[in-house]
Amino acid sequence: MNDKPILGIGSRVRHPAYGDGVVIRLHKAAYDVCFFLYGIKQVGKEYEKWEIIDAVPPEETISFSEAEKSLIKILRAFSDITEEVPLGERWLGGTMILKPEDESLKSKEIPLESFFHKIVMLRDRLRVLEQRINSNDKLDDEEKINLQQYVTRIYGTLTTFNVLFKNKEDYFVGEKSR
Repeated sequence: MNDKPILGIGSRVRHPAYGDGVVIRLHKAAYDVCFFLYGIKQVGKEYEKWEIIDAVPPEETISFSEAEKSLIKILRAFSDITEEVPLGERWLGGTMILKPEDESLKSKEIPLESFFHKIVMLRDRLRVLEQRINSNDKLDDEEKINLQQYVTRIYGTLTTFNVLFKNKEDYFVGEKSR
């Protein structure tokens, strides 16, 4: 066996094909790695073509709930996976009605659950866009800041929809007043 270090959960790596990722589980001969753009892939412990960005020593005492919390945080930050976000109880079963001023035109009714799901998908995709801006090597810091300000303003525009969310931690947050 070679003297290659065994990576622990939370170790950050850069794979030549899959890009940046984080070790989320250890097996006898392989790692489960959550790659930000490609999801979870299994990579053999003997694989040598990736760059180890930040090696975390393996611990036997990590609990499943700690690993689960870490994975959820990683997936929220870097994936295009929509999380389960609860709609406020008062809106359950509700309908959004779009009624044109011209009474000869037909109104449009949309179940609030469908509308809410689209709002949550929009928020999740904004988070992915934000992360891709921050990790883009071709943008300089000033360009990243300028793009980040636009994303923040978009969040601010979407605060109108916070009334639909059950939990405050799911709210859109724009620029903070100073």
